[in-house]
Amino acid sequence: MRRVLVAGLALWSTAIALPSPNESPANVDTNTDTESQPDPTLTDPLWLNYGLNASAEYKYFHEPGRDDILGHYDSRYFKEPVSDSERAETLTNMIRAYLNFFNENELETWIAHGTLLGWWWNGKILPWDWDMDTQVPDTTLAYLADHYNHTIVEYTTPDSPIIRQYLLDINPWSRQRERGKGHNIIDARWIDIHNGLYIDITGLSRLELEHHPDIWQCKNFHKYRLIDLYPMRRTYFEGVPAKVPFAYDQVLREEYSDKALTETEFHNHTWFPELSEWVSDKDVADLSAKLSVDYE
Repeated sequence: MRRVLVAGLALWSTAIALPSPNESPANVDTNTDTESQPDPTLTDPLWLNYGLNASAEYKYFHEPGRDDILGHYDSRYFKEPVSDSERAETLTNMIRAYLNFFNENELETWIAHGTLLGWWWNGKILPWDWDMDTQVPDTTLAYLADHYNHTIVEYTTPDSPIIRQYLLDINPWSRQRERGKGHNIIDARWIDIHNGLYIDITGLSRLELEHHPDIWQCKNFHKYRLIDLYPMRRTYFEGVPAKVPFAYDQVLREEYSDKALTETEFHNHTWFPELSEWVSDKDVADLSAKLSVDYE
């Protein structure tokens, strides 16, 4: 297994030239009486430091559709929906490459949402998932933007000569820690540039320092207590070292309810404790017959 990093920082990763006091930024109506209605961009750090006008927020990441299938590809690399077997192989190698990259560069991240639920059951991706979710602190997110944005990582497995390539793409609107217009709740993505499948990366910030300094939250209103997150637990996911929140069970119950940790039939799959695997309904009959013979 090897990796090649090709770094290409986006322009917004570093400070741009500041507008002079007598110069109006682009898209500003110069006929407006600036004394009575001062231009908000002149005091907005997003504009001053990164050239982002919060009043003109645009969607950065785009998908070829909005359904359960097309909504999980990056439009830039999408050709056609992949087969179930290719999807499973892509996601498995993608999360392994992602976790290895973060571990080797000492960057903090942990698995979240449905990916964390898959870990809870058997340390693997849920077989019906189309993408995966991870989280990072906002400090790590900013560091990624400054030092690793548009990095391409090459990855191979010991049993395959295929070189897989992943793009680490940091959304410029990740600098805006409030939800804003809601176009950019995903802060970054780790994208397979062969077919467009991806890992969603979201940052957590403390936005209520005065009244709730122990609460961390993302732009999609998921909130976590500091004691539920830290200290992170070290574990394995898809055979690779990973981290999960300290109170992972509480986090999962609050997001998905108790049933998510006990229901053994879901999304056309059945949980087989003998195998520690979710099995698709179309394979259940054959597997049940085989297990009954083996246990006779």
